[in-house]
This record gives sequence, C-alpha cells and structure tokens, in this order.
Amino acid sequence: MKKLLFFSALFYAASSFAADKVTVKVSNPADVIRANEVVEVSLDAVKKKLNNAQSFIVTDADGNEIASQITHDGKLIFQVGVAAKGKSVYYVTTGSPKQYDTKAKGRLFTERGDEFGWENDRVAYRIYGHGGAVGYDLFNKSTDEMMLDYWYASEQNQEMRNVSRDLHTRGYHDLADQVYNAYCYHIDHGKGMDCYTVGPTLGGGADALVNADGSLCMPKCYKKYEILDKGPLRFTVKLTYPEINYANQKVVETRIITLDAGSQFNKVSVSFDGLTGNPQIASGVVVHKQNPTAYVLSQKNGYVGYEDLGDASVYNKKYQAELAKQMGKIYVGTIYPGKLSEVKFMERANGIATGHALGIGTYKDGYTYFFGTGWSKNPNTGFDNLTKWEAHLSDTAKKVKNPLKISVK
Repeated sequence: MKKLLFFSALFYAASSFAADKVTVKVSNPADVIRANEVVEVSLDAVKKKLNNAQSFIVTDADGNEIASQITHDGKLIFQVGVAAKGKSVYYVTTGSPKQYDTKAKGRLFTERGDEFGWENDRVAYRIYGHGGAVGYDLFNKSTDEMMLDYWYASEQNQEMRNVSRDLHTRGYHDLADQVYNAYCYHIDHGKGMDCYTVGPTLGGGADALVNADGSLCMPKCYKKYEILDKGPLRFTVKLTYPEINYANQKVVETRIITLDAGSQFNKVSVSFDGLTGNPQIASGVVVHKQNPTAYVLSQKNGYVGYEDLGDASVYNKKYQAELAKQMGKIYVGTIYPGKLSEVKFMERANGIATGHALGIGTYKDGYTYFFGTGWSKNPNTGFDNLTKWEAHLSDTAKKVKNPLKISVK
C-alpha cells in the first residue's frame, strides 16, 4: 500500500511539473535569418497543457521574459529570432505578464475626420473614408517610436495654424510658410515625414478586381472599421467598403489588415460578399511620374517593388527644390504567397502617376497578400537603393512561402 501511495505521489508530482511549463520549439525551413518575427501558438493548446490558465508569461531559452499578446482569433503571439535553417526554444508559463512597450497600434484620427491610421516600430499607414484617395497612404519613419499621435496633434495645432493664417493675412507669406513648416508633418523634423502621394490610385499596396476588359475596378474609400487587435505586438483592423457594381453583381469588399511589430509589411486578407465565379484580382503600387521606370517585377519569386521619390508639390514653389532633398527615397512593394497569373506594369495615367506595378491572381473564396514600405532615411533598415529593397522583397517572399514551424510540448 505504501509503494502504491509513493508511486501515485511521484506521478502527481511529475504531472504537476509538466503542467507548469510549455516548451515551444521554432524551426526555420528557409535559408534566411528570421529576426524579430512574430509567431503564433494556439491559445487552446497552451491552456490545455497549463490547466486552463488564463494569463501567461513567455520566456526565451535563458529565462528572460519577452513581450507577448493574446489575439482576437485565439493565438498567443511573441517575437522570435531564428538562424537560417536553425531552431530556437521558448517557454510559456502561467503568471501575470509585464506591461510591454507598444510596438503596433492604430485608431480613427477624428482630428482629420475619418482618416484611419496604424503603425508599428518600422512603418506607418493611413486610409481615407472620403474623397478620391482610395489607396494606402504612408508616413516615412526613421525611428522605432510610435509617431502618428504626435504627427496628427502637431499638424492640427490650432494655435500655430492661427499664427500662420494671421501672417498670411498681413502679407508676410514667407514667414507664414516658415511657421507652418515648423510644425507640419510634411517636413522631416528628425523622425520622419509624409511626402507620399496617393490620389485616385492604389497607393502603397491596395487591391482591385480586374474588369473584363483588363482595366482595374478601382475601389472606393472605406465605409466602416472594426479594430480586432490593439497591440502591443499586433494590430489588426477589419475594413468594410461600400457596395460596388462589378460584372453586373452588387459586391461588398472586406479587408482584414494585420501589422506585426518588427515587420515592414502588412498582411491583408480580402473577401467579397455577392461575388460569384473566380475573377482576376490585382494588387500593387502606384508608379509616379517622378520615377516612371524604377519598378521591379518577379512572378517567379512573387513580388512587386518600386522606388518612389516623394512629392514636393505640397510646398511653396520657392522651397520645393530644397525641401525635395529631404524626402529621400521611399520603397514600396507587394508580396504574394499564392500563385500569380502575371506581374506587369499597367498604364493608368493621371495628373500624378503613369500607372501601377501589379501582381495579378485569381480570387477563390478569398485573397491574401502583403504590402509594405521602407525609407532610405531610416538608419535601422538600410534601404538606400532599389537593389537592397528588392533583396528584402525576395527574402520576405521566402519567409512568407516558408513559414516558421511551431511545435508545442
């Protein structure tokens, strides 16, 4: 009887120990380094192994706590580092996690009506709910700080606006421009700027159905939004668009955009209600007149990229040449995990652009791709020419097509 009690106690102790910690092994099947990449672990799987706990701490192999987040769709996520073709180990235990620094966030910026903006520690984006700018707009960042709240607050500084307006009224136009330039986000004050133009284009990576004649059925501005994940590592927003008429069908588009900390790229999952058949769908980036041939297209590797020179037209003509020098080079691109029918430049000339660099695929109950950007003035990334940006597109495409392998024990 004593032996039975001893083995029962030993079994209970072993079971209790096993339930105190979950081991997460991360394997990299690709020949590229995965630095600060966010991975997903099934929350149900973790809970099952940790006696249905509700709060978790993630540590690296050395026992150091790292930032984590529980997502709206039942995932425990955290950032990992894995060598090319390598493996890393992380641990999950029960406990109260620390308050982590926010590295991904977004909100409706009512300061500018219905503009919706989001960012991480690398990139920043916005979209409009009105007007003719239907694609993705972007802000260039040279810092890992969250900047959108600051930029919008500065741009909407009514006291400074009144000073500038008063100076214009009194005829001091140069001085008024200098006051405006001191606070507006179209000037680089050391951490980034807005010098990218969207207009009636796809901007930095939006999508559009392809009409029967091969032209783009251009989207409208978004109608409503729902924030699904608020950070600190992942921001996710669900966008619903107004009904459009496509091929004699009344169609409503939904996009779920996800931006993770440490990434230059957003993931977007597109779906359409009311759409039948398997039409062609395109996504890509606008090609501006300032740099009409600086795009790269790779159907084999699944990416499209472009080197944008920015738009100095927002400045007083007197300052355009000088201020244009501060804009650097803006790199934009789209990456495709699925099969592409073709990649191409599609002419669509207007006042600001010559057309789009596009990847075109087939819509089958959904469509997923990635869009992103980089800036030559960001010292953390090193994208100072199109060759380096294309190399990053190629490496990221490999990562997308060869996701990290996760085992939970």
